[in-house]
Amino acid sequence: MKPTKWIGLLAIVALTGACVSSERQIIDDAAEALGGAERIQAVKTLVVEGEGSNGNLGQDMSPDATGQTFTVTEYRRAIDLGSGRVRIEQTRTPNFTYFQGQQPQKQVLGLDGNVAYNVAANGTATRAADAVANDRRAEMYHHPLTIVRAALDPAAKLSNPRSQDNQSVVDIATTGGLNLTLAIDATTKLPSRVVSMTDNTNLGDVAVETAFADYQDVNGLKLPARLTTKTDKYQTAELRVSKQALDGDTGDLAAPSAAASAAAPTPPPADVTVQEVAPGIWWLAGQSHHSVLVEFADHLKLIEVPQNDTRALAVIAKARETKPDKPLTHAIITHHHFDHSGGIRAAVSEGLTLIAQRGSAKYYEDAAQRAHTIVPDALAKNPKPAKVEAVDQDLELKDATRTVNLYRIAGSPHATTLLMAYFPRERILVEADVYTPGNPVAPFAPNFLENVTTRKLRVDRIVPIHGTIGPFADLVKTAQAQQKASTN
Repeated sequence: MKPTKWIGLLAIVALTGACVSSERQIIDDAAEALGGAERIQAVKTLVVEGEGSNGNLGQDMSPDATGQTFTVTEYRRAIDLGSGRVRIEQTRTPNFTYFQGQQPQKQVLGLDGNVAYNVAANGTATRAADAVANDRRAEMYHHPLTIVRAALDPAAKLSNPRSQDNQSVVDIATTGGLNLTLAIDATTKLPSRVVSMTDNTNLGDVAVETAFADYQDVNGLKLPARLTTKTDKYQTAELRVSKQALDGDTGDLAAPSAAASAAAPTPPPADVTVQEVAPGIWWLAGQSHHSVLVEFADHLKLIEVPQNDTRALAVIAKARETKPDKPLTHAIITHHHFDHSGGIRAAVSEGLTLIAQRGSAKYYEDAAQRAHTIVPDALAKNPKPAKVEAVDQDLELKDATRTVNLYRIAGSPHATTLLMAYFPRERILVEADVYTPGNPVAPFAPNFLENVTTRKLRVDRIVPIHGTIGPFADLVKTAQAQQKASTN
């Protein structure tokens, strides 16, 4: 072989070796900065306590708002690194007008191997879906100790070393099949953030990132005292650590028997019932989120395509089955909250034009373009461009047979993008979330009633997206009672 070929071959070997070395070097540097690989691998349990906040992802006042948070107290996260068991306990209190009321909520969330579980306030344990278990497994590695420990495993696969924003970054495939990205500070070598990918019904493929700060010495290791998590671009959690212990008492982290013995729940099939509430107006109910089908002279419009593909596609199919002689052309979206807009991509895939309050229109346009490769949905399988018609304060939908007035619900403490649909001839009002007939907790009812009276709407019945159809008089009583309670 000629000398020049030898030189080229040696260069290739050197470059390949440098790549592998740098992958391992990032992990070795992180381990050394934390306190050493041997100390990290010797740790059996981690207990973290503190307080902080949770975000209100997908349920805030507007699509990009992040002002609504839950104050988190009594936070405790216990991890058994060997068994893969995790239990999180916390109390969260809303700092905004919350539909369930303002009382503190005790939460217990756990993972025992492949079993994710939740424990209700009354002690009842239920198993969560496999997708939740997958997310909680990934979340377990959103801590410097756990991710570096996993990366030190000889069976872990390290790849794609790179530099980014004064950080050294490497991708890690754990022995359990999880894929994460670790970044370490280029100067201190301490882990700065961990990223994992997951599926979100509304946002599609999203990055979940936890950033680490304020490192402190804990029994021979450096551990962060502040952890901040964001999902996509939205901050969803902040933890300020007050106490952390290595190899301390975790308590019983095993899944309660009721959860461990149960099969992982799967989404129920859609159940869509049909009730004609007036000529040419059908209430499509059957489960927690309802829709309303409206007939015009030569077409149909649907109010609400909620939750997800399963529900939205079933509702669309039922609408076409109910009135097969006219095309379904539009879907009216009451507001941007995830549980009410989770079916907009399905609607677009079915060729429907969306009608929405202007404050949410761009969000829907963007949502229709987002990648859904982790769990391909209807629009990913049948791509179509989104068509969105925006409503400012009001819009009249009218032909020779039907009049429907869409009004923005102004000043609601629930959302800025709310639309209600008023049928003047039938004296019917369709709304979502601001009033659920029969529900004694109704913090948004006074503002809703104010909007109705300000516009001088003559209403006999409320046809809700949640709950059962009820008389307008009940709304008046509920709103007055709520107003009186809030002033006492």
